[in-house]
Amino acid sequence: MFGRRKRKVKAEYDEELLDLINTLKEKWDYAQKTQDAIADVDNEIRIETALARQKYFFIYREARLRSVKNDHIQPSVINYDHSYDHYE
Repeated sequence: MFGRRKRKVKAEYDEELLDLINTLKEKWDYAQKTQDAIADVDNEIRIETALARQKYFFIYREARLRSVKNDHIQPSVINYDHSYDHYE
């Protein structure tokens, strides 16, 4: 009786945790791209990139401790480069 609710709540929080991981990964990737695009990088930009990285890895470790499993591919992993055609 009580176990079913507990599993449902855990599943909801696990899904929120996965969404947060994806969001933080996108922010970290954006910070890295910004840092790479700027020729004269100051300390503030380096700190923002490092902070985004640490936030991502903190939440990622939390997911690993909770044994959260992801059943879909992370959006930052997918390559959207369609400049070539494999079907020719």
